[in-house]
Amino acid sequence: MDRRSLIKHAGIAGVLAAGVAPAVHAQQTVRWRLATSFPKALETLHGCAVKFSETVKALSGGKFEVSVHAAGELIPAFGIVDALADDSIEMGETAAYYYTGKDPSFAFSCAIPFGFTAQQNQAWKLHGNGHKLLDELFAKYNFFARSALNTGTQMGGWYRKEMNKPEDFKGLKMRLGGGVFGESMAKLGVVAQNMPGGDVYQALEKGTLDAAEFVGPYDDEKMGWNKVAKYYYYGGWWEGGADLEFFINKKAYAKLSPEYQAIVNAAMDTAYNDGTSKYMMLNPISLKRLVATGTQLKRFNKEIVQAGFNAAQEVYAEHSEKDPQFKKILDDLRAFQRDQILWNRISELVFTQDMASLKI
Repeated sequence: MDRRSLIKHAGIAGVLAAGVAPAVHAQQTVRWRLATSFPKALETLHGCAVKFSETVKALSGGKFEVSVHAAGELIPAFGIVDALADDSIEMGETAAYYYTGKDPSFAFSCAIPFGFTAQQNQAWKLHGNGHKLLDELFAKYNFFARSALNTGTQMGGWYRKEMNKPEDFKGLKMRLGGGVFGESMAKLGVVAQNMPGGDVYQALEKGTLDAAEFVGPYDDEKMGWNKVAKYYYYGGWWEGGADLEFFINKKAYAKLSPEYQAIVNAAMDTAYNDGTSKYMMLNPISLKRLVATGTQLKRFNKEIVQAGFNAAQEVYAEHSEKDPQFKKILDDLRAFQRDQILWNRISELVFTQDMASLKI
């Protein structure tokens, strides 16, 4: 196997482990622009793009540089897909469900109500049909997507009042992710607001929002929402593991040498592992701090969860009836998920329950 083939199949990490350094010194200088949908203050979400950029530069010996632009610096927070389609940028980092106005199926690439956990998502994308189905969807917009980080199971959001029954959602003005989640919550009576996270604090403070969900304790604490909404719910059924992604311009990627393509691939993997594990470390620390300063932690009851499930099922049925591609992806996802749930029942679920019952 020649050097280029080795790099292509093994990736940079495997090549370096084998003691075969890629000839990056012979490569041309490349400059890419990467726009994110997040403010710099969120060093987890925005930070995975920075980690990607740093890794690309290091592996290329400084010949391949990626400038990282926070939301609004280069393009609007939700303008990444359009910018890729018209070749304004080479890469983006965002949440696919921000763009369900273009196609409802975008949601499958990030998170859907009662969908995958982080591990299940990766298994479906990498070893199931996930990437194949989603790449077909995204091709018409001149990009393909790969995981940037996964937030893990998210919280159920911040509320200015207690949520005791499904009827409490009627008329609730709530900031939340778009797509099938927003449609599902609308069936519960929620008036959905899809706005950048940075705009939420003032809206909650003024009362133009009654509730908001974002990510989890670490990011939420940095946003300061605990100061304007004291009830923090968990059991966020809409995001069992939200997969934030790199959207890569297909034309720009095709112009890269095989070595540079391998560097991009390896750098995305590095960013994913760094960002996903960072959330696992940071969230419990922030949660303890939030509760210690007065946040009231509450769990959605079974009646509310069942109502959420019923609403989501209605939305899935409506889209599947009129959109063959949506149905194709959903059917494949659910078939994969059923096997995962079966395995989880006798593996991680049991282990987690046992560990939670023990004093360590």
